[in-house]
Amino acid sequence: MTSMLKRSVNGMNGMNGELPMSELIATGTGVRLRVVKWGDPVTQSGKPIVLVHGLASNAMLWEGAALALVQLGHPVMAVDLRGHGLSDKPEDGYDMSSVTEDLAGLLTAIAPRGYAMPVVCGQSWGGNVVIELAHKFPQLICGVVPVDGGFLELQNNFADWETCAVALRPPNLIGTPAKQMRAYMQSAHADWPQTGIDGAMANMEHLSDGTVKPWLTLERHMLVLRGLWEHRPTHLYNDLKVPVLFVPAEGPGGVFAETKRSAIEHAVQLVPNVRVEWFSPADHDLHAQHPSRFAEVVHAAITDGFFS
Repeated sequence: MTSMLKRSVNGMNGMNGELPMSELIATGTGVRLRVVKWGDPVTQSGKPIVLVHGLASNAMLWEGAALALVQLGHPVMAVDLRGHGLSDKPEDGYDMSSVTEDLAGLLTAIAPRGYAMPVVCGQSWGGNVVIELAHKFPQLICGVVPVDGGFLELQNNFADWETCAVALRPPNLIGTPAKQMRAYMQSAHADWPQTGIDGAMANMEHLSDGTVKPWLTLERHMLVLRGLWEHRPTHLYNDLKVPVLFVPAEGPGGVFAETKRSAIEHAVQLVPNVRVEWFSPADHDLHAQHPSRFAEVVHAAITDGFFS
């Protein structure tokens, strides 16, 4: 059942200056997920697309890509996963299986509204989520697009959880002035469009004193990270029944940089129906950095029949 809460997203522009609609949707798992919608299945006749963010991110980081996809004829919906953004924030259920069941419940709920059998794109952790989705719920989708994710196996980098937890514990951003945070984002991502900067700022709640705090608490962040550390997508590849379009980013640095190409090559050997489109050079959040190009890659795969 859809909640009665429908609201625009403050400060985020949609098509023709209109604000995209934001809505809470019950998933049947006890958790309501916030979705943001661009376009309309009635007027956009292309294949529907659902967008899934990464760890500690949010639906609005997809805005640039969503706008470009709508221009290409696709109705688009982006989701805040549990604990993130404006979705419900239970104390538990941040393992890969529970998060994927939330997403499957959402897809079931939106299917009668013109979003049946979508292409589902997921970035980073979200890329692993959509691989899990493709494995457990292939009947709900026509294919998945892991964006610089879907190949992440933290156990290859960290033999035990304790080491991983120390190495990947996020910085404490609570109390950071919003203006300082935005200035940092603009400096660190000078080549990002405004939609990317605004989307990154939406990862955080903006408090009345002018400071920010992440929507995802530290405790829940670590629960998600533990679920990612436990996840082994390579164990699922052989059994995937839907097409998989990997869109990895190649750039300097990062814990996965040295092994990423070999991980993608391994995926190509195992996934039955697979394609790869590298972005090089590109940031980890390539969908925010290069939204139009990303949209064109997905649209091309749809129109040439890869997801048929």
